[in-house]
Amino acid sequence: MTIRKGEAWGSVVAPPAGLPIFDDERVAAQGLKGFVGPERPIALGLRGGDLARTMGGGGSGRFDGEVVCAPVDLLRVVLDGESFCAAAHVVLRRRWWRGRVVLAMNAQYLGRFDVAPRSHPNDGRVDVLDIDPSMGLRARLQARARARTGSHLPHPHIRTSSVATCEFVFDRPLNCWIDGALVRTARRVTINVEPDALLVHA
Repeated sequence: MTIRKGEAWGSVVAPPAGLPIFDDERVAAQGLKGFVGPERPIALGLRGGDLARTMGGGGSGRFDGEVVCAPVDLLRVVLDGESFCAAAHVVLRRRWWRGRVVLAMNAQYLGRFDVAPRSHPNDGRVDVLDIDPSMGLRARLQARARARTGSHLPHPHIRTSSVATCEFVFDRPLNCWIDGALVRTARRVTINVEPDALLVHA
C-alpha cells in the first residue's frame, strides 16, 4: 500500500540472506529491465545512489549491519514501444542548456541536485519537471545552482506535476536516461507508476 501523508514509512532491519545488492540504482536497473512477472515486491539492496539517499540510507555502503527497508514504487518506462524499468528517475533531453528537458522523479535527488524536494518513492506518483524550451541559458544556470538546495521551484519556465501516468511525444527524438544510464533515443515516451513493486534495503 502506498504511503499516506503523515504515516511512518520503512523500518530498520538486518538485510536478509541472499538479498541481491547493487552499488546504486543505475546498476540495479539493468536487472530490472526484463521484469514483467507477477511476483511482487522485488527485494533488493542499494549501497548508494539517489534512491538510497532519498530513503535516508546508503551512507556507509555496508550491508553487514542494519539497513533501512521500505516499499518503493517502480516506474515502467516505454520508449517507442520498448519497455524499461526505473527505480529513481527518468531524464529526457538533448542538451541541458537549451531545448526541452523533462525529468520524471521517483527519488528526490539527481546526483548533487535536490531536483524534486516533494517527491516520495512510495506515494504512487511520479513528480515531473518539464522545462520549457524558451528558458534561456542564464535562467537555466541560475535554476541549476538553486537546485543544489531544492530552492529552484516554483519557476515560471518549469512546469511541475505529480501523476500516476504520463506520456510525451516529441518532434525529434530525445536522449533517454534511466536511473543515470543513457539507454536510447525516443520520440514517444510513456511512464506508468507501479506501486509497491520494490522492497528496497539501503
